[in-house]
Amino acid sequence: MCTLMNCLGYGPHIRQARRDAYREADRLMNARWTGIITEITSGSKAEGLTCFLESDWDWMYVLEGIMCLENGVDSDKLPRETTVFTLNTGVCYHGHSRLNLLERRGDMIPSQMLDSLCEDENGRFLLSSALVVDAVNSEWASMGNEILHERAGPSIPSSLGPLHTDNVISLRCHCPGILSRWAERTRHWPPPDIVHKVVTMGSFVTPVGFRGSEYQHLEWRICFNTGENELMSSLNNTQVYIYVLLKMVVKDVLKPVKKEITSYTVKNIVLWLAENNPQAQFNESSLFYWLREGLEKLRTSILKIELPYYMIPERNLMAACGLDEGQKCTWVNTITDMMNEGSHTLLRLPRIRKAIISHPEPLVWYNTKRVEMELLQLKLMNREIQCKDENGVVNWLDPMLQAILSRMYELVIEVHKRMNREGSRLNDLIEIRIMMLM
Repeated sequence: MCTLMNCLGYGPHIRQARRDAYREADRLMNARWTGIITEITSGSKAEGLTCFLESDWDWMYVLEGIMCLENGVDSDKLPRETTVFTLNTGVCYHGHSRLNLLERRGDMIPSQMLDSLCEDENGRFLLSSALVVDAVNSEWASMGNEILHERAGPSIPSSLGPLHTDNVISLRCHCPGILSRWAERTRHWPPPDIVHKVVTMGSFVTPVGFRGSEYQHLEWRICFNTGENELMSSLNNTQVYIYVLLKMVVKDVLKPVKKEITSYTVKNIVLWLAENNPQAQFNESSLFYWLREGLEKLRTSILKIELPYYMIPERNLMAACGLDEGQKCTWVNTITDMMNEGSHTLLRLPRIRKAIISHPEPLVWYNTKRVEMELLQLKLMNREIQCKDENGVVNWLDPMLQAILSRMYELVIEVHKRMNREGSRLNDLIEIRIMMLM
């Protein structure tokens, strides 16, 4: 099973190559936007767990010059040009806050932020999450060739051809109290150096309130994207494979329609498993045991409508998930059946089933070509950024770009020829390239 997971693109080397490439892309983009906005790749791309076009890209755009502080934190050490908001968590559901009491207005506050200020019942300024998203959405709608889609939580989804992105505006947040409570927990994992690193990375607030709250249009959610990326990178192979398999279960077996359960739900289950159990117990020979444990945790979360958020346990990730009783019973029964099937439950997962059928020679041959194609695509992505002028025009005559594109064409031709030999009549080379990157 671990060999199959490696062939499918979840091995440690390709994961690291993806993480490195997306970090470099962020660095190159942020060098162009110094002092205005900072781009951070999040989600499965930052974790190195999906191919280039396999799933949506999650991008967080951090507005610079604004800081949100936990109550009691001194703002005097911040530069005077920084606009400071204070977190008012007492009136919101756990893990959420109002950006209350505009403490001081700096020099760099964007017009969207100024236009999104409103007053509470006491005449104090609040920053409305709903107004911020509306303002940013309107601005993005007038830019570029991307197609914008309906808002999803804090995200403004967009697409450009086969590339789909979730774009989230966020603000930096300094909440040492929350992070210290997380850091001081008794745990098996992560090790102290990773705990310290996560604490130093701080947090963010994103413009989405608690679902069902009367004041959700004013509320912001506290999140730890960069810290969670670091945590996911420090999981061992077995823990990563459990995470991937559980995500497949949710997507391909349970098939939620309204995001009652998401990959983020699964991520938190795996993080809790890692923290509460000795690392040495997570190895290749115990993969199916831990997969069953993960399924049991998922079943319990659905049954009780309860799953503590790993960073802020008081926040229930299943609260207001919209899961009705009929759907809950169906999913609980399905997961129970899977737990009783043992290793045969993997045959329910289309990608695993196809890999088992095609293993070893066709799968290994194709995976070699697919991995090379993806690595070339990642190099192409970053080289394109380097070859753009101030107007965003790419110099396609660059020798490195030409070499990358030439080798990608050769790979597509190789795959096309083998497909034809084995009975396929697909002749669209562009479509084949897209399929290799999905």
